[in-house]
Amino acid sequence: MDKPDGFKAGAAGVLQAGLIPPLVLKLQTELEEILELILDTLSNCLRMEVSEALATGAVGALKAKLTHPSAAIRSKAAQVLLEISSHPEGKLPVCDEEVIPVLVSLLEDTDPAVQASAAGALMFPLVTPQGRSSAMAAGAIPPLLKLVAEETSRARLNAIKALTLLAELPEGRETLLEHTDTFRECLDDPREVVARAAQSAIRAIEWKPFCRRDLF
Repeated sequence: MDKPDGFKAGAAGVLQAGLIPPLVLKLQTELEEILELILDTLSNCLRMEVSEALATGAVGALKAKLTHPSAAIRSKAAQVLLEISSHPEGKLPVCDEEVIPVLVSLLEDTDPAVQASAAGALMFPLVTPQGRSSAMAAGAIPPLLKLVAEETSRARLNAIKALTLLAELPEGRETLLEHTDTFRECLDDPREVVARAAQSAIRAIEWKPFCRRDLF
């Protein structure tokens, strides 16, 4: 969802003032209440521009917060990583810093908001071959399928999209072919966006390479 103009203006002001590097550095020292405010600010700002954050080591600092005792901190850190990886230059750092295995572990977090944020943060890195390979190695498919199967899961849409990307790998597609019924159940989801995503997932999973002999 797009932020109101006031949010955008505030984020632009933070960026123009050069406040991103000090905010990233404060992730390592501030108390929990302040951390939440910093993460919210970074989430708003980094959807616009990420180069300063990347240069200041934001990915590593955020990775450390994914295992914070506070569920709110874990969720917000994953949300900031989503914003970072939505940019072309942010995807590979998330892979290189080995953030994906940590995000996969959070798919089984006890807090639904953390699950949803983790599934969302996985989507953009999975666009890359390195990201898909890392997710497969971390065993991402079973916990993602579990979230898809839960009708009330806040992570259902994000999990479907992540699995659609993993279906681009032959081994991912082979595994998911055994679970197409899970996606077909999503076609009845009252949220149209979820049903459309499930249709796309089924097409990706059931896709077969074109063969010349299929013409005859």
